[in-house]
Parts: sequence; structure tokens; C-alpha cells
Amino acid sequence: MTTDYIFGITPGDIIFDCETYPNVFTWRGKHAESGMRWRFEISYRRNDLNLFCEFILTCQRVGTNVRWVGFNSIGFDYPVVHFIYNNQFTHGGVTVSAIYDKAMSIIRAFNKFEHLIWESEHLVPQVDLFKIHHFDNKAKSTSLKVIEFNMGMNSIEDLPFPVGTILNDEQTETLCAYNDHDVDATVMLYERTKEAIALREQLSEQFGMNLMNCNDVKIGEKILVHEMEKAGVQCYNYIDGRKYKKQTVRESINLSECVFPYVQFENPEFKSIREYFVSRTITETNGIFKDLVAVVDGNHYKFGTGGLHMSVESQIVQSTAEMQIVDIDVAGYYPALAITNRVYPAHLGEAFCDVLDNLGKMRKQFSKKDPRNGAFKLAGNGVYGLSNNEYSPFYDPQYTMTITINGQLLLCMLVEQLIKVPGLKIIQANTDGITYLCPREYLEHCRAVCKWWETFTKLTLEETLYKRMFIRDVNSYLSEKEDGTLKRIGAFAYETVEDNPATRELPWYKDWSARVIQMAAEAKLVRGEPIGQFLHNHATKNIYDFLLRTKVPRSAQLWHGDKQVSNIVRYYVSHGGKALRKVMPAKGPPRAFKRKNKITDQYYKQVLAEVGDAWDERIHTKNKSVYEIRQIGIHTGYDVTMVDRLDQMNWESVIDFDLNFDWYTQEAEKLAKLDFVVESEETEDEV
Repeated sequence: MTTDYIFGITPGDIIFDCETYPNVFTWRGKHAESGMRWRFEISYRRNDLNLFCEFILTCQRVGTNVRWVGFNSIGFDYPVVHFIYNNQFTHGGVTVSAIYDKAMSIIRAFNKFEHLIWESEHLVPQVDLFKIHHFDNKAKSTSLKVIEFNMGMNSIEDLPFPVGTILNDEQTETLCAYNDHDVDATVMLYERTKEAIALREQLSEQFGMNLMNCNDVKIGEKILVHEMEKAGVQCYNYIDGRKYKKQTVRESINLSECVFPYVQFENPEFKSIREYFVSRTITETNGIFKDLVAVVDGNHYKFGTGGLHMSVESQIVQSTAEMQIVDIDVAGYYPALAITNRVYPAHLGEAFCDVLDNLGKMRKQFSKKDPRNGAFKLAGNGVYGLSNNEYSPFYDPQYTMTITINGQLLLCMLVEQLIKVPGLKIIQANTDGITYLCPREYLEHCRAVCKWWETFTKLTLEETLYKRMFIRDVNSYLSEKEDGTLKRIGAFAYETVEDNPATRELPWYKDWSARVIQMAAEAKLVRGEPIGQFLHNHATKNIYDFLLRTKVPRSAQLWHGDKQVSNIVRYYVSHGGKALRKVMPAKGPPRAFKRKNKITDQYYKQVLAEVGDAWDERIHTKNKSVYEIRQIGIHTGYDVTMVDRLDQMNWESVIDFDLNFDWYTQEAEKLAKLDFVVESEETEDEV
């Protein structure tokens, strides 16, 4: 194996992180395989500038077999490193204050591309776990500290000093330890991301492009573009060496042109929904489904941009000797709709459908457990979302409307025929499928209805039989299949740190607090175990499942009793702890009168200039309320105990004397509080 004997660098991934303060810059790295560490510092007390730059060059010499892996490293850490290397000879060497100024300019930049270093300019190949997990998406934005909690890390540490602090020797040592801790946390996430990294390596080689720092959606888009252009469907125009997205921008969309002519209804409620669509012309896609509901057999079918939604609520539905729960999903629904009905973004032409069809065939070459199957699925399904993304070469909002409107209406056509079956009850309708409770004597008839629908639509249905479903609402339910396996959705979903990431039901960006609550509710619902008994038994097996976390933004504070604590904390609900509360800044100038709604900034400032601090009915609320610092209790009425380090807790004592089982029992009981569904007319009469 090639080795650099100066620094001991061997091929493999180096996990790294850096910290910047006005008088201290630290860089820490750890070899993922060997565990070897490297530490560099540029500060008031030490200058490793030349040594650090030589280390970078050495990583280059070892070649592409060495990569640096970080967390938000492409957005922050690497541009700082690149700046240091490029300015090492400027004015006798880059200064620590210049490094800090560069870091602050990256953080404050309005344009995220302003400091981006393009892949072709990277001194060492980069892998960014932040991008792979799509944490750069606003809805999924997640800090490393939250991930530390979810991974069950021994200690969760926040930035030890406010940004901009001039550090002394003791503080610098604390910062160095914190930097090492962040590297260790990144290593833990790296270990849990290996399968995703391996997939990106495999796909990068297969398609001849670097997909290492692409999230799943981006991989789908790039594969789709690659296959389109390979088939002669150009997604970009190339002018003077630059590429420009091809798109279809529409001033308006006549929805009558979107609804397939063969979509027809007998049911008056569904018929009115169809008539609503064909009578409308829209100028934007947002809001066209607002309050659009069909009430059929007492069930509310809600139409939306993401798909059809209907569900019974707060019920347990059971298969019995007379009744069977049947779940049917349309295989690859949205791409299949496009392929079968020859729907395509106008600027890409009908060949688009053939490429989608070919992607589906490529996907079938791999088992559902093979990550490549998922990659091709993303490529096929992703085009729906991309077609309504103004930054995508697949942008054509009429395509979006055509797919989602017909997708929902066609499912309603199937519902319309199924509800004709005596005793059949629709349990759920959800984007690409329907779940129903069917008298066993009519099971084959229902399958014949489904076969008719498949023939009529040229789409394929996949059937799953369930023993039971525990349903809180359309977004939260627990399903037990015939083989005993469970499907957990929404409020019932949970993970343990040992769970297989390939089958993960709860993403990393979600709150994994008090997973034992979902476990206890499941134990009661599925196995009939008393919640209190389950909780006491589980505490001796895995106390970590009882832990919670809370975080607040840097503009706010967390207080535990009379002590301010870090902005992210780990704790358990206890008998002997203290109250936890967050202190939020006032939404306006403290003690100033609150501003009235629906007045312009210009008018507000004009009147304010006249009246100063005085209340004025023209711009202030009638009750003369003022802006105040807000204090919000967390688990109001209960105390909590902080858990700074897992290995320093006397867990036996916690379980025996301090853990407040009442709170956990109460929360689990809330989740498990469901009623049994009526299964037949006879049962209803008896009730």
C-alpha cells in the first residue's frame, strides 16, 4: 500500500473539520480506516501554515485514493482551506485574522455560489455528508449536533464560545478538543453513510460523472438527464461554450387540456371534482387544490399537489374470518402515467416517454434491496417534482398538473367501482394506492375490478394483505402484514441506532427523541403488552431510548432551572430535575407597542416618526400590547435531568429512583389511544 512517510498518509478517506476564531484557526483530520489523526493550528501561539500546506500537497501526491470527508465542508470548511493554501505566500503568509475574515464572509454571503470552489479546482477530492443527506435543503436542514443525538454519541457538544471571541490559552485548548469531538461525530455519520457513498461511487463509474456529493433527488435528475441526452433528447442548449436549461414556461394552463378524456365518473361527488378541473384555467400551480374535497360514503377525499389523501381516523382495522384488509399500490405510478399516456414536458418531445420507459426496465434488472434499484426509481419518479421546479431542465408545469390531476382522478375511478361491493369499506387513499376492508366472499370479485382498472388504464397494481392497521390519521399509522412485519408511518415511526440504514423509516433530520414512546405504543397495540410494564422492562435493556433533545436557534436561550445551558441539550423527564424552558427574543423592539397587521413599512415608519414611542391606533394594536421577551416551558409541569455524557450516568439509580415513568406512560397512552372499527353491519347493530 502506498504510504507517505512524512505524514503517515495512506489511501483512504480522511474525515476533517476546522474551526475559525479571530486569533485561532484549527484543522483536525482522522483517517477513517487506521484512526490516525492530524492536527494543525494557525494562531497567536503557533503557526503550522507551511506544515499544513505541505500536508495538503502530500494528500495530492497520494492521488485520488485520498479523499477528505466533512460535514458542510464544501459550503464552508473546504473554501477556507482553499483560501489558506492559495494565499500562503501572500504578504509573508496568510494571517489568522485573514482566515477568520474569509470564514465570516462565507457565512454572511448572500449568494451561496460566491465562495464555492468548483470540483475541478479542488486540491484534494471532497465528499460532503451534508450534501449526500440533503441537509442543504431548507426543509431538511440539520446540524451535526442533532445528528450526534440521533446516533447516540457519548457527549453532545455545542460551539464552546460565541463566534468572534478572542481566545486565551485555556479557551484555545477547549476549542481544539471540541474540534476533535466534531471530527469523531463526523466519523460516526460517515460510518452510517458508507452504503450511500458506495452507491455514489458505483453510479459515478457507471454513468461517467461525479455523483459523490449529490443527494438522492439530484442523482435521479442527473441520471435522467444523462439517459435523455444519450437518447438524443437534449435537456440543454449549448451557446458559446455555456449551457442553458431548456424549459417550457407557460403564462396560463387550461386544465381541460390536462384531464384525460377517458376519465369519467358515475358518482356525483367525483364528477363535480372532474368538472371543477376541466372548467379552470390557471396562471400558477400553487393553491389550485385548496379545500378541494369529495365526500363519498362519509369519507373525505382531499385533492392536493402531492396526491390524493383520505383515511379513517383513530381506528384499529382488523382482518377477520369474514373480512380482509387489502392494500393496492400502482407500480411506478407517476412515470407510468407519463409513459402510458404519452405525457411529456413540451420542450423535450415524445421521446421523453421512451427514455422513462427504458429507465423502468433498467430498474427491474436489480432487486428492490439493491441501491441501484432505488437510484433508477428516483430518476423516474423525480421528474414529476422537477417538472414544477423553475431551476430544472424538466420544467413544464402543465406536465405537473397533467400527472397529479389524472393520478388522483384515476384512483377515484377505482374507488367508485370498489365501493359498489357489498360490505366493502375504503380505509385509506394515499397518492399512489388504496387500502380497503373487503368481505372475503367478494375478494376475488374485487381483484377482478382491479384487473378491469389495470386493463382500462394500462397500469399495474401490486397487492399486499394486512392483518391489522392501527390508524391515527392519514399521515400516521402502523400496519401489520400477513407475515407479521410492520410498516410504521408518521407518529408511529421510530429508529434505534442499530437499525439498518437501508430500511430506515425515520430520516436523520427528524427528531428521534423518546423513541420508547413509539415502541411502547406499538407493544400495546400489536402484542397487547401493558405500556407501564413495557417501559420498565425496556429501561433495563436500552435506557437511551428514553432520552430526548431540545434545540433553539442562536438568537434564543435554553434555561435549566436558573442556569443557562447549551442551545442543544439531551435529557430525560425526571423526578429530581429542574424545569426546562426556552427564552426567545421579542419579535420587535422590547417594550415597544406591537405593530398592527396589514400596514406597509413606509406608512409604519412615517407615523412612528410623528409619535415616537407613544401608542397610535393607526399603526399599533388596539389592546396596546407590547413586544416582550418570550419564555416557553418545555414539558410544562414536569422536570428534566440533563445528560451531558452517557458514560458518566448511574443508569441503575436513574431507573430505580429518578426516571419519571408516568410521563412516558402518559405519552405512549396518547399515541395508542385508538378505537376499533366497525367490521360488519351485524357488529354495528350489536354496538
